[in-house]
Amino acid sequence: MYVDFMQLCTIPLDTAKVRLQLQKKSNVEEGAVVPKYRGMLDTVATIAREEGLMALWKGVVPGLHRQFLYGGLRIGLYEPVKVFFVGSEYLGDVSLLQKILAAMITGALAIAVANPTDLVKVRLQAEGNLLSGVPRRYSGALNAYYSIMKQEGLAALWTGLGPNIARNAIINAAELASYDQVKQTILKIPGFTDTVLTHLLAGLGAGFFAVCIGSPVDVVSFSFHFILPSTYYHL
Repeated sequence: MYVDFMQLCTIPLDTAKVRLQLQKKSNVEEGAVVPKYRGMLDTVATIAREEGLMALWKGVVPGLHRQFLYGGLRIGLYEPVKVFFVGSEYLGDVSLLQKILAAMITGALAIAVANPTDLVKVRLQAEGNLLSGVPRRYSGALNAYYSIMKQEGLAALWTGLGPNIARNAIINAAELASYDQVKQTILKIPGFTDTVLTHLLAGLGAGFFAVCIGSPVDVVSFSFHFILPSTYYHL
């Protein structure tokens, strides 16, 4: 329920991010000098004004699909993979390298399953930039899955899998391994126990590392994920 609530709250910002990334890509290709969107908040406001408030949540259904698949697999498999590296009888602290490897493996496996949800989410979020008179390609998430399979083939749902695996393996390592390591370090400080405060501090540390490490690869991954012709959109 927590990840579902977070997805509902953050999807407008994710939609704005996709539009900004698409705008930058289109500007480079077409030599445009006057951007339509100027920053995150301006993008959110422009989308709401021109396309309606609900346009900000266009990718929420595949976004929830992604959370169920990717979120469940990457977190659920982390401990078993970590135990595989150290052995079920191991009682000491697991090394940071082993945590990173475990998180990278589970992140890669999880996104290999969830890649179609990522692709559909980006396609739906970008559809507000259609050229005038061009009909929308998808009526919703399920229609998008079906249309992509029918028109482009089943394998098209895994377009961009390579860079997406790299991106999510790195980000998952930054999140889970850093969370694990920060929590382990905090628990060694006198007075700290396994409480909500400890988890909160570990979560803040993990979020910081994930943003710093994940942002650059996020832009690269987007370019491979978004495969519709640039002439299809108006930015």
